[in-house]
Amino acid sequence: MAVTEPAPAVVPAAQPTVAHEGILRRQSLRESAARTYARSLPIVPVRARGLTIEGADGRRYLDCLSGAGTLALGHNHPVVLEAIKKVIDSGAPLHVLDLATPVKDAFTTELFETLPRELADNARVQFCGPAGTDAVEAALKLVRTATGRSGLLAFTGAYHGMTSGAMDASGGAPDVRVTRLPYPYDYRCPFGTGGELGAELSARWTANLLDDPKGGVPQPAGMILEPVQGEGGVIPAPDGWLRGMREITAARSIPLIVDEVQTGVGRTGAFWAVEHSGTVPDVMVMSKAIGGSLPLAVIVYRADLDAWRPGAHAGTFRGNQLAMAAGAATMAYVRENGLAQRAGTLGARMLGKLRQLAAGHPVIGDVRGRGLMIGIELVDPERDPAPARTVPAGESAGTTPAPASPALAAAVQQECLRRGLIVEVGGRHSAVVRLLPPLTLTDEQADAVLDRFADALEAAERSPYRDEQHRAGPPPQDQHRKEPTGTPC
Repeated sequence: MAVTEPAPAVVPAAQPTVAHEGILRRQSLRESAARTYARSLPIVPVRARGLTIEGADGRRYLDCLSGAGTLALGHNHPVVLEAIKKVIDSGAPLHVLDLATPVKDAFTTELFETLPRELADNARVQFCGPAGTDAVEAALKLVRTATGRSGLLAFTGAYHGMTSGAMDASGGAPDVRVTRLPYPYDYRCPFGTGGELGAELSARWTANLLDDPKGGVPQPAGMILEPVQGEGGVIPAPDGWLRGMREITAARSIPLIVDEVQTGVGRTGAFWAVEHSGTVPDVMVMSKAIGGSLPLAVIVYRADLDAWRPGAHAGTFRGNQLAMAAGAATMAYVRENGLAQRAGTLGARMLGKLRQLAAGHPVIGDVRGRGLMIGIELVDPERDPAPARTVPAGESAGTTPAPASPALAAAVQQECLRRGLIVEVGGRHSAVVRLLPPLTLTDEQADAVLDRFADALEAAERSPYRDEQHRAGPPPQDQHRKEPTGTPC
């Protein structure tokens, strides 16, 4: 079961090499202004194993970005490399469009083995283009074809990708066909209540809007939601609310699409995040980890929605054999070694320690997450919060959170990088530090991640983080910092 990850040697921090600086300079000159991660993470990865990345300048980092959640088993896991090597050595074709192959059959069989049984027993799978946003587009097209309707229900704070239809559903490009509904965000509840009442009001709002003949929302083609909003700030949907959305949509013949692109393959403590609530959607959108680090995206849906004609949806690279082999190996390894359950246990312990840290740092407004999908929302407690809502008689006012602090979050990210820790920043106000470590994370590695984060937070609090110039590149890494060892599963 266990695969030993060798402890990386401590390399003295040297001045950046000419190659390192040259690559970064050429990237900034040649690549588009749309590049993102490279701006806040000016490193040049050249080698990686498990949790660890080594840059071209010899520095080592603990990677809690994991390809935005793609690397369920971390970098270059032996079972993934062996699966890829086996296909290459076999002489099998690497590009086959949508033809049947033994590799594809093995992937599909493993995928269906992991699905909620009620869905797997009567499902179809569509291989899409290589990215999650391609699968979202396919899901939207599917329900519109099956129902003959065009409208869509989506949620505030959503992120479903960067293509046109996915951005419409994410709120990035308003579309008259998309009706935006309130997502239950406990810390910054849109109703000012939080907790179970906030989730109940969200569900009640949705049902009332759909049933109101003057509500202006005709019966839609589908509803799309994330069981944990990732880019939106790591906001887990309450299990009861998810069941409520399933009941609302089922009662009104509205297909429910669940976007499991980032939550799937064990990240939240269950193989699929919908399993926490017992919800069985009509359509599941999958990408990232199901390709085992390589590009792959699929949708799985109820057979009665399969109203497409041949060629109605296609994609040249939907038959990626290496990704299918790597994905099948990854899913099997997660399933057979109980890594989803491990993520749930370790994630709960990390959340507990972060909440203890928050007790001594008012700049931590909220700590939340599910499994190894963790968010720390940073705030400015010295600024006045937004005016509180008027509270009806007999109702609790709840707590008005402090304003978000994107400047502090950016400073923390840079201080983490200084200490050899890669984290992501996201959320509605870019004030949530996100941790997405691989599911193979050891206890010792988890402690190292939290220690480095705590050091970075304290350093950022002492720094002039409100000055936008603090977003400049990180100073040299501490050469004496001890690297964690461990035996990941």
